[in-house]
Amino acid sequence: MEGIRGDSAAVAPLEACGLLFGEGGRITGWQMARNVADEPERRFEIDPVALFAALKAERAGGPRIAGYWHSHPSGEALPSATDAAMAAPDGKLWLIVAGEHFSLWRSAAAGILGRFEPVELTTAD
Repeated sequence: MEGIRGDSAAVAPLEACGLLFGEGGRITGWQMARNVADEPERRFEIDPVALFAALKAERAGGPRIAGYWHSHPSGEALPSATDAAMAAPDGKLWLIVAGEHFSLWRSAAAGILGRFEPVELTTAD
């Protein structure tokens, strides 16, 4: 998680974002992606080129996309109303980093803001 924290700090005050890789709720890797949102200081949108490349790699036997991560440079490590509006109830993981704090969520049809269920986050570092 230190790498995600470092990448988030490096682009602040813009939101950083990227992909999480793994299976069964276990995160085994991550990748930073360019934030192509119209207002990157307030929201994120993962660069479609990076997302499609990861999907293509997954179909070819590469790492499975477990979910997404992004930062809240001036907020809390909790899903925002904007996050809830963007999230599909597809069970993907959402890791949110704010400063030194992380939280992990699973997108769902019901839950916090109608879209997220909390997931226990454990790290080796």
